[in-house]
Amino acid sequence: MNALNQINDLKARMGQSIIGQVEVIDRLLIGLLANGNLLIEGLPGLAKTRAVKAMARNLDARFSRIQFTPDLLPSDVTGTEVFQQTSDGGTFRFDPGPIFANIVLADEINRAPAKVQAALLEAMEERQVTVSGTTHKMEPLFIVMATQNPIEQEGTYPLPEAQMDRFLMHVQISYPPVEDEVEVIRLVRSEEIVAGSGMFKKPQPPIPQDAVFQARSEIGQVHVSEAMERYMADLVQATRTPEKYSEELASWIEIGASPRASLALDKCGRAHAWMKERDYVDPADIRSIAHDVFRHRITLSFEAQGSAKTPDDVITEILRLVALP
Repeated sequence: MNALNQINDLKARMGQSIIGQVEVIDRLLIGLLANGNLLIEGLPGLAKTRAVKAMARNLDARFSRIQFTPDLLPSDVTGTEVFQQTSDGGTFRFDPGPIFANIVLADEINRAPAKVQAALLEAMEERQVTVSGTTHKMEPLFIVMATQNPIEQEGTYPLPEAQMDRFLMHVQISYPPVEDEVEVIRLVRSEEIVAGSGMFKKPQPPIPQDAVFQARSEIGQVHVSEAMERYMADLVQATRTPEKYSEELASWIEIGASPRASLALDKCGRAHAWMKERDYVDPADIRSIAHDVFRHRITLSFEAQGSAKTPDDVITEILRLVALP
């Protein structure tokens, strides 16, 4: 079985546990294949945690969950040095924290104070953790998927722009349509019946990590034309110089996207094209993932906020104004 078939198999398995969130599953897989970290935001009960767990359960990967709380310490995430008594008198050994896994679920990341949030920065960006002057490398397959509840403000610490920018994509989960909600009711009911009977179905063999690495290798070979490179750069530039496109757009944007946005468009665009069984990137790939890439990288002006404009509204306007290649 080739890498694409194995990734499609992983997608199908996740779809059995997550009803009505096909686009969310696609974004989780794109993040995995593009080797980036994801920020997943949605109201309570919309299967944010369940989606990440479904991926980890069906992939041959070590999974850890960190429940972020206001009293969490950086060492609770990264690990710490522990004194161990030996026949020679004693020594310090490193006790790894939950960050040392393949798939890390940072649940409700905005509930932790700044020091704990900062503890994730080095691991997310450099793929390593430094404790007591010693650097510990992360495993080759490593991804942080952080969840965030947008409605609760009490006891939360908003993520600073510098940390937000380190997430490859900001994925939003919305309510499912009524037909899918009926399927959710049936799915959970059937799971409860199976759990109550004790007759658990034998799990399928997990998808090997090699499938992910092979997919990444193939995605690296996906062709990106000069016209598409310029289109991605033009989209990012439009967030920085919106006055060149329209006065209204200029009044909406306070701060534009960083160069990480260009890199994210390239990575996610190639992964999206590969999943669509194409060996080249076209404008549809870029436009499909543009909202997720830009959503957390542009800062709206007071005028835009006063007019009830959302980042998605601004991104849609950018996609309308920037010429297609």
